[in-house]
Amino acid sequence: MLDLNHHSGLIYGIAADGRADTTARVNAHLDAAITARNQRQSPRDYLGGSRIGEECARKLVYEVTHTPKDTGRDFPAGILRIFDAGHQIEALAIRWLRQAGFDLRDRNAEGTQFGFTAAGGKLRGHADGVIVAGPDIGIRWPALWESKALGQKSWTDLVKHGLRQSKPIYFAQVQLYMAYFELEVALLTAVNRDSLALHHEAVPFDAAEAQRLSDRAVDVLRAAEARELPPRIAAQADFYLCRACPYAARCWERHA
Repeated sequence: MLDLNHHSGLIYGIAADGRADTTARVNAHLDAAITARNQRQSPRDYLGGSRIGEECARKLVYEVTHTPKDTGRDFPAGILRIFDAGHQIEALAIRWLRQAGFDLRDRNAEGTQFGFTAAGGKLRGHADGVIVAGPDIGIRWPALWESKALGQKSWTDLVKHGLRQSKPIYFAQVQLYMAYFELEVALLTAVNRDSLALHHEAVPFDAAEAQRLSDRAVDVLRAAEARELPPRIAAQADFYLCRACPYAARCWERHA
């Protein structure tokens, strides 16, 4: 280390009392900035197609009606950074697929994301892309394309069990999107955030499941409009989904 002034005891990169606190100081500024950015974003005024697979209909009504979350249950800065990283990983996946000969379009002719609107604009979805042509991998083009960046444990579970069992919310998302985009198959690309290993899964369209999800969306929107709450998903507040829910106190303790 360089002693900038041998009389002062100040060493470059280390606080005067000997604590290496540079990381904490910088991160405090970064966390404040990313949290403030997230708070400036306007909440959705619609039910997102990516959320319709959520198991608890009451939670969806809370989301659609912009019900405040329990104190301290907003996303921490660390999670927001993971979300940001996911967007960058998606951009990498697009580049890799295109380099391999997949004609992947992530924007429509108007230069915006492929999307759909239903129920008078109260149900919407935006796809990561559509592959209109590509190498012979055993599926017919065009295909919906969805990208997910997952941690090691989640990625391994997906590889082992498949999308429908491992990630029912993502499975519901691609089914609903295929229905509205009139596509017969989706290609899911899952990138392991830790190793950058790739997993791809072809997901056929399930018309019956898509109809069930569409009907569920209508039920949720009607409940939200009427300010009615669907039944709780569980009989006890210690149910595993309830313990992790940002509306748990409102739902159980306040008997909302």
